[in-house]
Amino acid sequence: MGKFHSGPERRTRTSRKLVIATIATVLFFGIELAAGLIANSLALIGDAFHNITDAFALVLALVAVSIARRPATVRKSFGYRKAGILAAFLNATMLIALTALVMIEAVKRLREPQAVEGAWMIGVALVGIVYNFGVTIWLMKEGRKDINVRGAMLHMLGDGISSVGVVLAALLIGWTGTTIWDPIVSILIGVVIFWTSWGILKETVNLLLGGTPQEIDPERVTVDLAADPEVFGVHHLHIWALGPASPALSCHLMMGDVTLRSAGEVLDRVNAMLAERYGIQHTTIQIEAAACAEDDPDCIPCEAAVRGG
Repeated sequence: MGKFHSGPERRTRTSRKLVIATIATVLFFGIELAAGLIANSLALIGDAFHNITDAFALVLALVAVSIARRPATVRKSFGYRKAGILAAFLNATMLIALTALVMIEAVKRLREPQAVEGAWMIGVALVGIVYNFGVTIWLMKEGRKDINVRGAMLHMLGDGISSVGVVLAALLIGWTGTTIWDPIVSILIGVVIFWTSWGILKETVNLLLGGTPQEIDPERVTVDLAADPEVFGVHHLHIWALGPASPALSCHLMMGDVTLRSAGEVLDRVNAMLAERYGIQHTTIQIEAAACAEDDPDCIPCEAAVRGG
């Protein structure tokens, strides 16, 4: 597993990218909405409104990054880093809600098809494909480590998929001569966006409820902790997220009868390992000079956790 990096420099870079992407998204929304009204294309108009929600999503992510920088207080001892997780949750929820509205309108158009201008649809959608997938790729590096950015990036990816669908609808309309493909493709686009949004929604709910970040395997962490020659067992292991890309850990390490110096050296080693392999910078580790109780449901059996035992 690679090394994790965080800090003011990463947050500044992320903020800069979000600002540029927001400005570009607002400009593209205006162009696409105008073209959709001229072409009378639901797929194009729906794609345009997905773009304005992209701008809102990017602003929300940017605000969350700013809030997360606020220092901890007595009442909020972990600071405001979970603002990013909340922003990602709101972004996923908003995208699902808007997609539902577009699908409802698409069902109405299935009953009463309306004429559309295929040429306008193709021209603007091709620009949208380049733009949306371009921004998605641009934000991908930050999105891999930060669910807040990933939530905003999901909006851009959804619009890229929508643009592909708009081109497909226009081609089918030109080939068959029937405009029913416009709402059909809109519904198919909605299904894809629902599917991609659901993953972010589940992940953010898990993190808001104190669950383990999906990129971290607790069993693997247990094995790595028990791999230290002074550790005989691990129990009461808990891993949660203080914020995007900010996992925290607490556990008990079974070490037998050791000196305070030895315990300190073990803590230094395991903390360095957790930071390097899992990006876990915040830990609370209790040393216990006792064996695991056989009937303790929280205990990871020593023979299952230690070195090849």
